[in-house]
Amino acid sequence: MLQTSGVIICLGYIFGLLFTAVPWGGAWILIVAILGAVFLRKRTTPPQPQESNGNKGKATANIWQSFPHPRVWLIAGLVGLLATVYLQWRSPQPSIKDISQFVPADNVANQEQLVIVRGQVESSPRLTRSQRGQFWLAATQLDEVKNGNGPASVPKGVTGKLYVTLPLLQATGLHPGEEIAVTGILYKPKAASNPGAFDFQKYLKQEGSFAGLIGRQINIVNDDDKWGWWQIRERILKSQVQSLGIPAGPLVSAMVLGSKAVDLPYDIRDLFVKAGMAHALAASGFQTSLILGVILQLTKRTNKATQFICGFLGLIIFLSLSGFQPAVLRAVIMGSAALVGLLLDRKVKQFGSLLLAATLLLLFNPLWIWDLGFQLSFLATLGLIVTVPAITEKLNWLPPAIASLIAVPLAATIWTLPIQLSVFGVVPAYSLLLNMITTPFISVISIGGIISAIAALASSRVGSAIASILNYPSDWLIQLVEFFSSLPGNSLVVGSISTWQMLAVYALILLTCLVKWWQKRWWFAGLMIFGLVLVPAWHSANTLFRVTVLEAGAEPVVVIQDKGNITLINSGEEGTGRYTIVPFLQQQGVNKIEWAIASDFDNNDNNAWLEVIQSLPIKNFYKYSLKPETNLASQEIQQEVQKHQGIYQTVIPGQQVVTGLTVAQLIKEQLPVLYLQIQNQTWLLVGDVEPQEIERLAKGEGLPRPQVLWCSPESLKDLIKLFQPKVAIATSTNLDPKIITELKQNPTQVFFTGRDGAIQWTPNGQFESFIQETENKSSVL
Repeated sequence: MLQTSGVIICLGYIFGLLFTAVPWGGAWILIVAILGAVFLRKRTTPPQPQESNGNKGKATANIWQSFPHPRVWLIAGLVGLLATVYLQWRSPQPSIKDISQFVPADNVANQEQLVIVRGQVESSPRLTRSQRGQFWLAATQLDEVKNGNGPASVPKGVTGKLYVTLPLLQATGLHPGEEIAVTGILYKPKAASNPGAFDFQKYLKQEGSFAGLIGRQINIVNDDDKWGWWQIRERILKSQVQSLGIPAGPLVSAMVLGSKAVDLPYDIRDLFVKAGMAHALAASGFQTSLILGVILQLTKRTNKATQFICGFLGLIIFLSLSGFQPAVLRAVIMGSAALVGLLLDRKVKQFGSLLLAATLLLLFNPLWIWDLGFQLSFLATLGLIVTVPAITEKLNWLPPAIASLIAVPLAATIWTLPIQLSVFGVVPAYSLLLNMITTPFISVISIGGIISAIAALASSRVGSAIASILNYPSDWLIQLVEFFSSLPGNSLVVGSISTWQMLAVYALILLTCLVKWWQKRWWFAGLMIFGLVLVPAWHSANTLFRVTVLEAGAEPVVVIQDKGNITLINSGEEGTGRYTIVPFLQQQGVNKIEWAIASDFDNNDNNAWLEVIQSLPIKNFYKYSLKPETNLASQEIQQEVQKHQGIYQTVIPGQQVVTGLTVAQLIKEQLPVLYLQIQNQTWLLVGDVEPQEIERLAKGEGLPRPQVLWCSPESLKDLIKLFQPKVAIATSTNLDPKIITELKQNPTQVFFTGRDGAIQWTPNGQFESFIQETENKSSVL
């Protein structure tokens, strides 16, 4: 009974944290607890067994007695209420002296204020996708630079954690504990401005940071050679890379210490994530089990106290090397619970151990409740505890080793897939099969990597020699992941499911695990889950008509969703495809693009079409060109289109392109002016053109008056006056305040993608901005 009460109180705390996503969540969880206590109030006077049906009455009484006392439910409700308050209290907020308070409000291109930030390095540098070094800096002092000649005023004492990037060569060699001074430009992180995009502001806030620094130059102030765990990590990594090279060396190190402790190349990281093998790069329960197994085996001739001490020290060393990550902390706490059970000669219940680990970690840092790594780690472990035995029993006709190979990845997938669909909307099609095949390789590499790491602490050469044995297994693992990632249909884009869909799926999974009626009809629950996920996605894809103008810098990027047929106009600059277009389309459940139109607004070939085509096939690709000599697009883009059986066509300015209910036409050579007829609405996309030229074009060529205008902010006022559109969209808000005031007095509805994010329109609705809608939803929550 005491154990049941503890479980309910722990769950009350966890659900209290989760209920912060609901209006008045703390009050709701208390109300639910009160209702539960009232419903169970008769527990103190359970029904007495009748003589006529004595066995049935006794069973009913026993079931009633198994429920905790109503006061336990009330305590759980109060704990849940306090949890919502505790989360708000622990949410990071910038202090008065936080360095983010000193970011100039008018930091714009070519007018940035250079500063010198002094502080202590908190992490080893990592390579970013833009090939810069990144690390965390605990800021202590801030100076402004005047005319590039040094400090302009008295240095200010500051606090706060700073996200710093530097040229790679300057960041190389930095290590935690160094005191440095970085010259660069301060900035505040931006929230996600497009659906499905990465929320940099939210990420930094979860890390307790509110500003970033684009560094240009670094000076070492104090380089005391202090000992740190980073030295051991570096010794292990160098030893394994020396014999295995790159990428095999960092891969083995990541499988031992975790990808967050090792700067793993992004191409390998992305490859494993795409194939559904991201868990192989995370240090967690598997490594903990191996470490404990080896230590307990080596100390089996000693007493239990010695085994406990050695095992606990091994876990602490592993935790310190891999970093204080939620998944590692969870594994270490559960491993410590197993050691306590060994010491006391008592069997530890795995579910209770997992729940205890979750509660302790969320007491330490309640913000982890919204950390995706934390969620996936605990859900996967819960699946192994709850679901593996049932699946193994169903597969009892297979040899135990093969049944285990199937049951373990299947159970983890069942419990983690709903939240993955909610966040990413993508299912790795061959993930289950690939996990079954690669489990032996991962086991061998992990065991060998741990042995190599231990040996490297004593002798780098010995550790490197042992690591060399893993050359073939690691290469075979990479080749297997590459092979499955290159297969047709390797990623099924379903689209992001809503919160209610995710909760309904988890409710069905819980019913199948806990209720016998559902256990016998697990196939029916599976069909319901498929229906919950696929039917709404199918209905939306086949009924939705929507136009989205993405926030993508100086070039207009437009996505037209026409009842499952997708038209993409322009791709933006390099990086826009990977970070903006593809995430948005995946969130919408798009697997292919029917029509793509490249109008080349910037008059160059520096675009992101390759990034788009490598993720989503394009059926029909139309290429406009502003210069006759550049009508032929790059051979690489053409080859990628044709590789997916797509049709590539070069279109001359003035020629119309019809895509479903949309007609597109580049008006004239040498002028980036694209005319669109979307259903019965006229759009005009105007690039870097003088308003006087547009006025001459409108008079001479009979340019139609648009209902929707997209243009640069510099031309906004003049073009609104010329065309009087119903809606105007510009890229940024770097305008004179007087002009903005004038625009507000105009009947034209004006949007700025730099301020409002993506702009969306449906035929039956108004134009809506993504950031405003997100803020409204957040205020409701």
